[in-house]
Amino acid sequence: DPNTEVKNSDLQDTNRMIGDVNFYLNNTDNPHEAELEVMIAEQQYAGKGVATEVLHLMMQYAVNDIGVDDFVVRIKDTNNASIHIFENKLGFKETERAPVFKEVTLRRSVCDDLKASLNQWTSHANRIKYALE
Repeated sequence: DPNTEVKNSDLQDTNRMIGDVNFYLNNTDNPHEAELEVMIAEQQYAGKGVATEVLHLMMQYAVNDIGVDDFVVRIKDTNNASIHIFENKLGFKETERAPVFKEVTLRRSVCDDLKASLNQWTSHANRIKYALE
């Protein structure tokens, strides 16, 4: 939807961090499981597709470069926007609710369809080689 997606020029003019996205490989029982998290701190970018975009890029990297085959997220049960992104945009399924922590756990296994989708969603991205000098 052109009304909700961030325009490329909006982000090119940003010389500051507007949020962050991370994954952690902290499941000792499944070293190929990544726990994802995303936060858009600058409210003017919330609801404009930034979180979905960076999650596509991070998931593609995790799958293709690190060998991740399962994703998990733990989200505050009142954070309907994040739950919507993971369920409706990324195909995650709810697997657990923890009322004591007021959070919901969602999971997504990597399959050929997800790999193809990630490669399609990120085909516009240019990888920048990073080297220490």
